[in-house]
Parts: sequence; C-alpha cells; structure tokens
Amino acid sequence: MHWTAHVRFGDGACGAVRRTGERVDEGLVIRAQGGDRDAFEQIVNVSFDRCHGVAMRLLRDSQLAEDAVQQAMVNVWRDLPRLRDPARYDAWSYKLLLRACYAEYKRAPRWMPAIEEGSPTEPRTGDSYGVVVDRDQLERGFRRLSMDHRAVVVLHHYCDLPVDEVGRILGIPSGTVKSRLHRALAEMRAALEADARPAAAVVETDETFPPTGDQEVAG
Repeated sequence: MHWTAHVRFGDGACGAVRRTGERVDEGLVIRAQGGDRDAFEQIVNVSFDRCHGVAMRLLRDSQLAEDAVQQAMVNVWRDLPRLRDPARYDAWSYKLLLRACYAEYKRAPRWMPAIEEGSPTEPRTGDSYGVVVDRDQLERGFRRLSMDHRAVVVLHHYCDLPVDEVGRILGIPSGTVKSRLHRALAEMRAALEADARPAAAVVETDETFPPTGDQEVAG
C-alpha cells in the first residue's frame, strides 16, 4: 500500500512539526480500525508532514525519511486494530515511526549527510537550545548526536512532548530521557566549542591579520 499518492511533500516538511498542532481525530481512528480506508487516508493526510518532519530530523536525508514514513504508515494500517485507546493514536504512531527510522538508520551507510537545504533545524522560541545559537551551528552540533540522543531531542524539543510521554514512546524511564537530553545538549555544546577554537586561535596569535574567513566552520 503506497500512501504518498494521497499526501503532499510540501516545502519545509520539517517545519510542519511545529507549524501545525493538528491532532488526528479519534473518530477517524475508530473508523480506520474497522477497515475504513478513506478514514485512514484522511489520517495520513493530517499526519504525514508531521511524521516526515520527525523522520527528516532523525535521518537527515529526504529519501531515508520518506522510506521510513512509508514503512511506518504500512505498519500503522496493519497494527491499528490492536490499538486499545484511539485517543492515544498520535503517541502510538510516533512509536511506530521511531522504529521505522531506526531500521532505516541501520540500513543506511555509516556516514549521515548534513541536513538538506530547506530543512529548518532551529528550536522553538524559548528552548534551552537557544544558547547553542544559530541554525548552522545547531546543525553541526546536532549532526554529531547518536540516534538515541536525536530521538529524545526531536520528540521533546521539536514535537513538544513532555518527558514522560517521550519515555513511553521510546520505552525508557523518564529519568533516562532527562539524562539523554542533558548529555545531548552537553555534546552539542562541546562540539560547537571545539569548532570555534581554531578561529579564536587565529585572532589571538596574530593581531595584525584579521580573520580572513567566516567565523563559522564549514559543516
């Protein structure tokens, strides 16, 4: 079953995670659980951009992200009759999406490309990640994180899910979520500080020559 025929891969799909707070209607879920394909296609149309945005942030490649979402949607359709609480569809579908993303990550080459042009990575206004400064710096730092650390950052800081919900989706205690969030931020800060040192050294060692290149380090 190929669902992309019914959805839009619009520009800035990653941004849809924060741009829309649209939740899947419980009535649609109940209808889809009974085998209503039209209801399920409506669910896909409501949630596809949001899911694709999550997958893009985790996998950092549009083809891998599309493949992960496609597989997740197939799994959602297959397992939907077993969902006990239709009101929890969104959190439940995130769990299936994360599994698909991990599977794609394992099949992908060990190197992961930088975020593609047009895929916003800036945090929500007021995030603690604001201290990590601009978009390019955040991108470079985020690229260094493991999938486990990316997952908690994306679910908590971009999908705006509380820590306990993130833990339920990932199957880990809330304390582990908090620990991973803390370590992820620390790793990003350390990476960014390491990137900044060479430029700072040039300024300190020769005051007669101003820096000739950009302050940012190429990602």
